Formats: sequence, structure tokens, C-alpha cells
Amino acid sequence: MKLLVTTLPLVLVLVAALSGACGGETKPPATVTPPPVATVAPPPAPTGPSKSDKMAVNVDDDIIKACNLKFENLDEAPKFDYDTDALTQGEKSILEAIAKCLTSGPLKGRAVDLVGRADPRGETEYNMTLGAKRARSVHTFLGGLGVPGDKLRDTSRGELDAKGTDEEGWRKDRRVDVRLTK
Repeated sequence: MKLLVTTLPLVLVLVAALSGACGGETKPPATVTPPPVATVAPPPAPTGPSKSDKMAVNVDDDIIKACNLKFENLDEAPKFDYDTDALTQGEKSILEAIAKCLTSGPLKGRAVDLVGRADPRGETEYNMTLGAKRARSVHTFLGGLGVPGDKLRDTSRGELDAKGTDEEGWRKDRRVDVRLTK
């Protein structure tokens, strides 16, 4: 009997421990709530062309000065998207100002070269064709605004002169240079 009295508490402890491990009530795991993430409001949209716009037109400084255009040269700005010749509203606004200058402004009667360019990815022949399409896109838009076709000379340099080695650099290679014909 003495053995039963001394072992009974031990048995009860074991039974309690086993019942907890086999589906008895357990505490739910503690939940940890992560701290709130700070949100940053996006910068306000620019009101006019700037170096941060995705511009596909690189305007010669001589044209900017002669036409008194009110924007910075967009040499460092991103250009055409990969494998496209589509003009955005930003480029169209710039080209409208250039067309006005070429048809009724200080550069009336002057001719411009439209040099289409591409990044170095893809076959050389394809890039030459893509550069030509980009130049033709600008030519067609300027022609639609009254610039005589004989005052627009489009050409392509394709991937020639491309300097990019990554997406940021390739973006700068995808453009149309608008220059006064010398």
C-alpha cells in the first residue's frame, strides 16, 4: 500500500503531462505584430519637360537657343522604350514647338537632320531599321505640323555610337537626335 501512495502522485503527473501532449488544452502561439511600414508619397508630377521625363527626342542646343525653347536639353533623359518607335505626349509637345519654329519662327526655311538611334542589343541590320523607324516617326509628326518634307532629312545610326552597357545606358542610346543641317 505504501508503494501505491508514493507512486500515485507520480502517475498523476505523468497522466497530466501526456494528456496535454495528446490534444489537451494548450495556449495558442503568441502573435507578433510587425511595426507599421512608413509610406512615402510619390513626388508631384512635373509640369513640363525635364531631365526626369522619358523623352525620346534629343534636341540640338542650336535649335533650343534659336527657337527660345523653354526646356533643358534632354541628352541625359531616358529615351524610347525597348523595341518601339512610339512618341509620347511629352515628345509631341517638344516637336510642336520645333515645328512652329521651323515653319514660322526664327528657323523658318531651315532644314533639320533626324538621326534615329538604337541600343546595341539585337542584330545590326534590325537596329538600323529600328533607328530609321524612330526617325521616320519624328519626320511624320513634324510633317503633319506643316514642316516641309524637303526640310526633314532622316537617317539612322542604329547601334553605331551606342555607349550603354546596362539598361540605364541602353535607354540613353534609344533616341532621335534633332539637329540643324549644317
